[in-house]
Amino acid sequence: MEKELKEKLEKVVELVSKNAIDPDIEIEYCIPEVATTSDKCDVSGEPYIIVKYITEEHDVHERKIKLRRNYLEKSPEDLANLITFYIEQFMEEIDSVEYGGE
Repeated sequence: MEKELKEKLEKVVELVSKNAIDPDIEIEYCIPEVATTSDKCDVSGEPYIIVKYITEEHDVHERKIKLRRNYLEKSPEDLANLITFYIEQFMEEIDSVEYGGE
């Protein structure tokens, strides 16, 4: 991985971690050479982030956010905002499934 991209992704991880929307969400990073926080990471393909939410009933909801090549051309802030947006969407979907959109 080139140095510039590695630094950009390190910044993205830092921003996403700092902007973590909900304390009940678990974020696992599968970004080789930057942040690999899950022992189940598949590092052979595109880097990705796994977002997990466990409900009070212990249902596990999980979403994989791939960091596609065209995403990686964005600034770290824009990419972190995009990831944050995907996480917010994920939470809204869970709310509508789990709580009927209350």
